[in-house]
Amino acid sequence: MTKYVINVILGPHDGYLPDLRDDEVCTAVDLLDRKGNLRFGLQGALAKIAAFGTPATPTAVDLLIVAAIVYAADTRISRWQTAQDAWTREIKIVVPVADPAVWNAAAPLLKRMLRFLTGDRWELSFRESPPDRRPGDMASSLHGTARQFDCVSLFSGGLDSLIGAVDLLDRGRTPLFASHGGDGAVSGPQRRLFDALGKTFVRQGGLARVRLGLTIPKQLVPGVGSEDTTRGRSFLFFSLGAAAGSGFGRSFELRVPENGLISLNVPLDSTRLGSNSTRTTHPFYIHRWNELLTTLGIPATVVNPYWSKTKGEMVAECANQTVLEALSPLSSSCAHPASKRWNQGKDHCGYCLPCIIRKGALLKASWAVKDATDYSVPDLAAQPRNTHTAEGKQVRGFQFALARLRSKPEIAKVLVYVPGRLLEDVDIVPELVSVYERGMAEVAPIVDGVVTYSSDLIRER
Repeated sequence: MTKYVINVILGPHDGYLPDLRDDEVCTAVDLLDRKGNLRFGLQGALAKIAAFGTPATPTAVDLLIVAAIVYAADTRISRWQTAQDAWTREIKIVVPVADPAVWNAAAPLLKRMLRFLTGDRWELSFRESPPDRRPGDMASSLHGTARQFDCVSLFSGGLDSLIGAVDLLDRGRTPLFASHGGDGAVSGPQRRLFDALGKTFVRQGGLARVRLGLTIPKQLVPGVGSEDTTRGRSFLFFSLGAAAGSGFGRSFELRVPENGLISLNVPLDSTRLGSNSTRTTHPFYIHRWNELLTTLGIPATVVNPYWSKTKGEMVAECANQTVLEALSPLSSSCAHPASKRWNQGKDHCGYCLPCIIRKGALLKASWAVKDATDYSVPDLAAQPRNTHTAEGKQVRGFQFALARLRSKPEIAKVLVYVPGRLLEDVDIVPELVSVYERGMAEVAPIVDGVVTYSSDLIRER
């Protein structure tokens, strides 16, 4: 099996070449442009952080670079083309950093985190950056007008991140928001929602947000196609948040607003085990993040304030219901935002897993029109759904999972362990079981009345 090596260099005069084995294929990625600035959108994100008077620390800059390369490898090395089992890839990244000793100490933990997150076999190697081209030194030279923040909050543009923002702002908090923009299908709705939030909660100087729109060339590795699973995206997102707050000069909270059902993400059936089911805010992963930040000396604590809440409970308990009612239609939950052109020009398909959970959650709203989301498929029960198509696959998955829970309710105590270890959370396992049960109950009204059938036209209920 071929191992793909991404060797990061800093400028045309950086001739570093790693030692390679016969089964390794190496691609050099130059992180600097002709002017000596960081490429791929990193320079702009670091400049925005510095503009708030809180330039990222050298170690945090290195973390963001490592995360960008992980994201590049994850999205630009095709699973089906490079993995023997069409899933598990072997990837090695070689990154120049300011303090290799710190990063080599963190390497085993990073390897464990990325294996858990993406399902791939990762190897990480670090070398010292050339003294005259250290990205962390470049970032520290950037300046701006000092502003005071009391936390960093991730802002994806989804309903959960909107609720997280409203809860903070309604209580007078002063967060620095961090966003990963992705493609235009994500960044456009995300920007519109944030702008609307800023008009609702007026602050001197406006609401503060750092956005990273990472632009990685499609053909990063010659002869290898891209990958659309993006399991490593949260590593980049968390790293941006850590970098954004690293210049506060004190300990800070990195808030990751996510409902408990999605955080656990118990597979609907056996075909969604492992990294086929995202683990971006799983308790095990968050523990590893806090361990990593301690190892790197970045004084942040990652927290998910909604780990014990369903999405519907987040909606019902939001601190400002008037604002949430007005802005929730602008939030974007769909798993496939880039497929808008196939969804009748609508931002939400209405049948992917996040859309189904969103529909169930908004039934908990206290407003007259509970769900004003513009779905391509607003009513799943309007016609039978083929389980071999995108419109029926997740519906049938939820129906299967609900039937399993109803016939054997005690199985929930076992299922919560399937996505990942919970040894550090033994005391809260009963609460995790409960949030799983309650979250699934919210979905039931959306899928129970849907007739599904397989492609042989045998209908199922």
